[in-house]
Amino acid sequence: MILFKLLILLIALSAALGLRCYSCTAADPKSCTDSKACASLFNRCYTVRVGSFDMVTKGCQTSALCGGPVSCCEGDLCNSSAQPGSSFILMVLTSATFLLFH
Repeated sequence: MILFKLLILLIALSAALGLRCYSCTAADPKSCTDSKACASLFNRCYTVRVGSFDMVTKGCQTSALCGGPVSCCEGDLCNSSAQPGSSFILMVLTSATFLLFH
């Protein structure tokens, strides 16, 4: 049981330690499956669409450079083509807290 609690704690901490974003340049946004850990100065994930070529570029960004053609979002892997909610992270953090203090 202690091992299970430690595993949940590690999963929760990994979500809090650094931002991960999808990172690619592709014609089909759904084909972007590579992700990377962002440097500490980056606090957003971004997506830029190049309309005339129907291309998309994704990666890490600072909030100061968001806007206009650069669409930014907060949270791990939030710049996917299917926008998942933050409910999974909230569920993991709630479960970890419950297990630690139960």
